[in-house]
Amino acid sequence: MQLRTARLCLDCEEVHDAQQCPVCASETFTYITRWVPAPERRGRSRPVTSPKADAYRYLASGEEAPSTGSRLLKQGVLGLTAVGLFGWWWQAGKLRQSTPRTSDTDAPPKNPDGFDRDRPERS
Repeated sequence: MQLRTARLCLDCEEVHDAQQCPVCASETFTYITRWVPAPERRGRSRPVTSPKADAYRYLASGEEAPSTGSRLLKQGVLGLTAVGLFGWWWQAGKLRQSTPRTSDTDAPPKNPDGFDRDRPERS
C-alpha cells in the first residue's frame, strides 16, 4: 500500500486504501499523509533511453523533418564551398612553384652594353 493512498478509518482505526473500510464498512476516513509527510515521488525524472520514446517525442514535438530538397541544397552549397576552397589552395600552390624566387644576395642584372653604371668609367 502506498502512503499517498493510505486512509485511516475514523470509526475503527483500520488502515486501508479502499473507498469504504473493509472492517466496518464506514466511509469516514482521513488520509495518513495528514500526519506522516510523504516525500515527493521523484526528485528527478528517469532518463529515457528507449528509441521508441525518442521517436514518439519527435512526433509529439510537431517539428517537421527537413525536406529532401532543402537538405540536398545545404549539402550542395557546402560541397561547392569545399571545392572552391580547394581550388584556391591548389592555384596558390601552382603560383608559388612557377614564380622564381629571388634572394637578397643575388647580383643585379648586367647592362646589355657591358658597362656598369654604378662605377665611374676609367680612361
